[in-house]
Amino acid sequence: MGMSEFYGPSDEAEAVATIRRALELGIDFLDTADMYGRGANEELVGRAIRGRRDAVVLATKFGNVRHDDGSREVRGDPDYVRQACDASLRRLGVDHVDLYYQHRVDRRVPIEETVGAMAELVTAGKVRYLGLSEASPQTIRRAHAVHPISALQSEYSLWTRDPESGPLPTCRELGIGFVAYSPLGRGFLSGRIRSAADLAGDDFRRHNPRFQDPNLRRNLALVQTLEELAGARGCTPAQLALAWVLSRGPDVVPIPGTKRRRYLEENAAAAELELTAAELERLDEAFPPGAAAGERYPDMSTIDR
Repeated sequence: MGMSEFYGPSDEAEAVATIRRALELGIDFLDTADMYGRGANEELVGRAIRGRRDAVVLATKFGNVRHDDGSREVRGDPDYVRQACDASLRRLGVDHVDLYYQHRVDRRVPIEETVGAMAELVTAGKVRYLGLSEASPQTIRRAHAVHPISALQSEYSLWTRDPESGPLPTCRELGIGFVAYSPLGRGFLSGRIRSAADLAGDDFRRHNPRFQDPNLRRNLALVQTLEELAGARGCTPAQLALAWVLSRGPDVVPIPGTKRRRYLEENAAAAELELTAAELERLDEAFPPGAAAGERYPDMSTIDR
């Protein structure tokens, strides 16, 4: 996402090099969406993997519709599902995607209708597996009854442990994989953000409640504990935060976003970190569910709860 929008200036050449370096490192799961850059990110990913399609597990999403006037809506009607998929395939330059998510649940359309249309895409060979994002346990169950849901993508990190109270146990009961987005708390858990001045003027985090005072001051205290533990372990705070997500189980797959090769390589090294029981206990004490101050988004109305 950040390679095309939302997190300050973009550098397409470095973005493509970062994706290709990820493949060299054995990172083969790439996640995009039609709303990132209003299609530009899918085009970028398509260029980066050209000639390498068989080496990639490719995921994209539909459902967050952005209009020219800046407004947005969520759509899950069957006609839109089919249109969105065809448009994503064209931008990506592929004949199928491996995992197709509904990016947000459209409360105006029964989930059975949306997933029914998504299932048609599987039958047509345009999609291999189906996923949901930010869906509640009830919605997950209803969707799974129509067609197997292979993955749920929701925000999950040391400072966003909400999925533990419902979605994650539901996924485990049904045999659904869990994809953790923003596993570094939108970069905050890296320790590199101390104030809004550290963010570009067009960075969407400037409007995120967790990055605004007084919430910011409280959240910086959490990061200080992470920094102390990382220093004792001889790793970066970001690596420690990723190692914690990886410790949640083999069914939990974090997708840290980055725009640069140096941070990609730092993130990849977190896979080699095995946290001790004492370290996990200390992190649980420092980051209990609900520890972060502020909502995850300025407007939480599109989250299916």
